[in-house]
Amino acid sequence: MYRDSLTTHDETEALAGVFLAQLAETDSMSLQHFTLEAGATIEEHSHENEQLGFLYEGALVFTTAEREVVVETGDAYAIPGDEPHAVENRGEVTARGIDVFAPPRGPPDWSE
Repeated sequence: MYRDSLTTHDETEALAGVFLAQLAETDSMSLQHFTLEAGATIEEHSHENEQLGFLYEGALVFTTAEREVVVETGDAYAIPGDEPHAVENRGEVTARGIDVFAPPRGPPDWSE
């Protein structure tokens, strides 16, 4: 599959203020765009997939059982498979980024 641009029509509102768009998928990984509006929260959850991400706009706070990490514009992050984590946009700016999941991930269990 090839897509030369991402538009808001590609995104689905998974939770209030949380928008997701699947960009590409293979047998071993998937690429997803995300948008979290100011104040949006993804409650604690886990998934078998390893998750690598890059935030190109805004800031997010990732919380695990052991720590809280602020991820800012230009930062990358890694979340091991099966690690419980939550995500919040505590700022006043919309946060946008890209996630890679291995194995590929479909719509998350926590989406509406």
